[in-house]
Amino acid sequence: MTVPTSTAPATGAVSAGTVGTPAPAAPARRPGPRVARLVPLGSLALAVGVWYAVSYLALPPDRRFLVPPPHQVLTVSFLDWTHLQPMLQALALTAQVALAGLVIAVLIGVGTAVVMSRTRLLERLLYPYAVVLQTVPILALVPLLGMWFGFGFTSRVIVCVLIALFPMISNTLFGLQSVDQAHHDLFTLQKASRWARLRGLELPAALPAIFTGLRTSSGLSVIGAIVGDMFFKQGSPGIGTLLDVYRARLQSEDLFAAILLASLFGVAVFALFTLLGRVCVGSWHASAADGH
Repeated sequence: MTVPTSTAPATGAVSAGTVGTPAPAAPARRPGPRVARLVPLGSLALAVGVWYAVSYLALPPDRRFLVPPPHQVLTVSFLDWTHLQPMLQALALTAQVALAGLVIAVLIGVGTAVVMSRTRLLERLLYPYAVVLQTVPILALVPLLGMWFGFGFTSRVIVCVLIALFPMISNTLFGLQSVDQAHHDLFTLQKASRWARLRGLELPAALPAIFTGLRTSSGLSVIGAIVGDMFFKQGSPGIGTLLDVYRARLQSEDLFAAILLASLFGVAVFALFTLLGRVCVGSWHASAADGH
């Protein structure tokens, strides 16, 4: 008596959905352009609503001057030229300080990272000092900077450089050291010089990391300019100087308006370098497509 045998499916013929075979993951759905535009507007409306709630619900009328409602800030400060003009003039000076400090920080940061990337010895020698610059409280150095360089424009720029320098060094060094070894081998086969390798391979490959550091340093430079305005008050006042004056005089509407102007300036600087990064990096790197 013969036992009937069952025919087994051939190897590799397992259909989709068989136990042990993972189903392909569905691609993540990204919000459409209309939703992407509505999300920031909804967030802004929520922030304004919370602002109104704090002004009218959380504070009694006799303490409402601490957080004046948005429409009061708009009419008293933004729509009155006598209040808005000194803010714009101060913001222009702060922008000059931030831009000068950022340019110097970029030049020193990229140059230092290139030097450190040449040999491990130079990296071990210079990188601890870069970390020290990042960890030392800037406010502790303010008296020294004032004694050495005065209390004017130069000291404000130095504060911006000290705050914005470390992200440029660390991100540029990371980008230079992350180049694929296979690409290095191609340049070695062509007997490329160190300068040709740096110019044709390492710096272009490090551009996404450099622009990541540039976006971070641009925001830190704005913060450094405002901090410098608050502590180095000789010469024309910056937006940080006005913030201190408005706080002392309890000019709440002007204080909130100056804070909003400084914040908008920082956002504009960040957006500018984000756009510049997309243009320079192009479509060959994931950061350009994702907007990071």
